[in-house]
Amino acid sequence: MKPVEIHDGDHIGTVIVGGGQAGLAVSHELLAAGEDHVVLEKETVVHQWRDARWDNFTLVTPNWHCRLPGYVYEGPRPDGFMSRDEVHDWVRGYADSFDAPVVEGVTVTLVEQTGDEGYPFRLTTSAGTVTADRVVSATGGYHLPTFPGWAADLPEGITQIHSHDYRNSDQLPDGGVLVVGTGQSGTQIAEDLLIEGRTVHLALGNAPRVARFYRGMDCMTWLARMGVYDVTAETRGLAKRESTNHYVTGRDGGRDLDLRSFALRGMGLHGRALGVADGAVVFDDTVAEKLDYADSVAESIKNDIDAYIAREGIDAPVERRYEPVWTPTGDPGPLPLSDIGAVVWSNGFRSDWSWLGDLPVLDVEGHPAHRRGVTDVPGFYFLGLPWMHTWGSGRFLGIAEDARHLVADMVAHPTSVCP
Repeated sequence: MKPVEIHDGDHIGTVIVGGGQAGLAVSHELLAAGEDHVVLEKETVVHQWRDARWDNFTLVTPNWHCRLPGYVYEGPRPDGFMSRDEVHDWVRGYADSFDAPVVEGVTVTLVEQTGDEGYPFRLTTSAGTVTADRVVSATGGYHLPTFPGWAADLPEGITQIHSHDYRNSDQLPDGGVLVVGTGQSGTQIAEDLLIEGRTVHLALGNAPRVARFYRGMDCMTWLARMGVYDVTAETRGLAKRESTNHYVTGRDGGRDLDLRSFALRGMGLHGRALGVADGAVVFDDTVAEKLDYADSVAESIKNDIDAYIAREGIDAPVERRYEPVWTPTGDPGPLPLSDIGAVVWSNGFRSDWSWLGDLPVLDVEGHPAHRRGVTDVPGFYFLGLPWMHTWGSGRFLGIAEDARHLVADMVAHPTSVCP
């Protein structure tokens, strides 16, 4: 990494907003193409990997998935799962592996198209106003934690924390903990609390699950070999960008997250949380339905793997299929507020594109409007969004290809007309 500075009035060829793996990937490719640029990061490079994950976080994708332009995982555990700090150090090592021109501690608050003949973009930043021929948004798509409206109905004595800010059990007061949401964060945090001996209640969402291993190999390795991560958003439909990722864990070398087994260990499973009434959190009666759905998705993935093995003539061990270890016997009913001391909200994030101002790069629903990261505004690009081009686009596995595509477009369509 090559720390640089910007000053009020500077003109820069390309400004990359965001100093995570996506922004660094574009920087790597722009350097290779000899293109003038800077990376603006509002905090420190790749800080999110350390500052926005819990202490026992691990990747859910195998380490061999970790590959960026000119940089791949070369550690001793290609089929293992890096911890939070290991991921941070690996991506930080990427930043240090080449001379990415990075400006840390600078926030971009507004991007405008000036209409001037030579400088199409004006960026208002905490370090002053600069102009640029191109702008790349590499900030991802998950910006602001979300909370349901009824969170305000919980008594002040109950601690509320979002998964974004959860680090460990010691943050929370004594008593039971209600975790709301069963995406990757919610299920892993619920397990983390259960391991720590806490009384845990889990409000289920609609997330599917996937087995960790099947027929001798990690399921995500099977899916990669099958080309699933190369399937494009256009093929699956744009609605896919709103889908919830399958829950599984890489903890302790990787294993399934089976909510039914959590119930056998004492975790209270509830349907979707609806709100507070009569001194209790109330839920709908959908526990069985949600568990059956999650299991059906996991089994359908196994069906696809079976078909691939048979089609390709692969010699793989045969494995017995999953059988439910627990089934609900009825509606557990409301959860008295007196039984919990904290709520961990794991119900997602929303995007914040306010810094784009009136730039016409969002669709009518407020989503980035692009074709593989290229927008209708010449010189403005997105990178690192979930399902931006393929299922792999929001993951380490797909960033390199997407970054190369953007830079190829930049080189093929220069925007500056300055002498």
